[in-house]
Amino acid sequence: MRLINQHKFLFCVLGAMLVVAFVVNLSMGSLHIPFAQIIDILLGKGAEKVSWEYIILNYRLPKALTAIMVGLSLSVCGMLMQTLFRNPMAESYVLGLSSGASLGVAIIILGAGFLPLFIKQYLVSAYAVVIASVMGSLIVLIVVLLVSRKVKDSMTLLIIGLMFASFTGAIVGVLSYFSTAEELQKYTFWALGSLGNQSWSNIAILFGSILTGAILSFLSLKTLNALLLGENYARSMGINIKKSRYIIIIATGILSGACTAFVGPIAFVGLAVPHISRMLFKTSNHFILFFANCFLGALVLLICDSLCQLPGEAFLLPINAVTSMAGAPVVIWLLINRKSIRA
Repeated sequence: MRLINQHKFLFCVLGAMLVVAFVVNLSMGSLHIPFAQIIDILLGKGAEKVSWEYIILNYRLPKALTAIMVGLSLSVCGMLMQTLFRNPMAESYVLGLSSGASLGVAIIILGAGFLPLFIKQYLVSAYAVVIASVMGSLIVLIVVLLVSRKVKDSMTLLIIGLMFASFTGAIVGVLSYFSTAEELQKYTFWALGSLGNQSWSNIAILFGSILTGAILSFLSLKTLNALLLGENYARSMGINIKKSRYIIIIATGILSGACTAFVGPIAFVGLAVPHISRMLFKTSNHFILFFANCFLGALVLLICDSLCQLPGEAFLLPINAVTSMAGAPVVIWLLINRKSIRA
């Protein structure tokens, strides 16, 4: 009972921190907007200046919602992968899904120079980049699913996923070698990640994809708890390991693929947050860790996004730079203290 009350208290604290981080994130930007005006805008009361309402509703609010959705998605993906592969350093990108998305975008951006002009003009839009990213992730996901039918060992599947990442990375390197400086700059900006410039239609698509992936993840929680004691134990409980592995891989593919498509590859969130959740809640029960990762992932990425916006400045730091600077020390500490990262 004491542990349950402690978990409830932690969820209440995280919920309050998430609300505060959300409002603070909306207040960050080159233009200062008072807190009271932000609350009035969110409650539909309007603002003293029309420009304030436009900025909040069409730029800052979509960006904050994107940070919440991407943060919780990557954190849940990390939890799924670390338990499936029984590897504390696993995350959503170990299956090569992010690399597949990067390859799709690289073909569009870096490979466009090899195409005729009448085709190239249709490949410069933001939607073309999103579609290419989704297709790249989807192709790698299909290949991984086909391979998983032949491979029974999860660790072997992990290695194969890393090989896919290496292979696609090599192709991106070749395309980069033959690309112009302008094309390289555009691809680099995408690879650094960005939570901004999301339309409400993009938000709706991202929400639908993440909701689907989250439902599949939630349905896998019982399996994940059983996998903590090994695949043989899970089989003894009547769990279909092959089917469960498909569901977990598909859930990870949907969550990470959708996030990468709309905001680019975001580093370290999926790797570090699941460990922080386990240490904070002191449990290996995935029914608790699922919601813990949702709260913490959203909170962490909101804070990182707030740090990206320099006060009084018009430009933003790339989100990947901030998550890497914040996440790398955490991962190093986790490696040094291996006892605290047992999956």
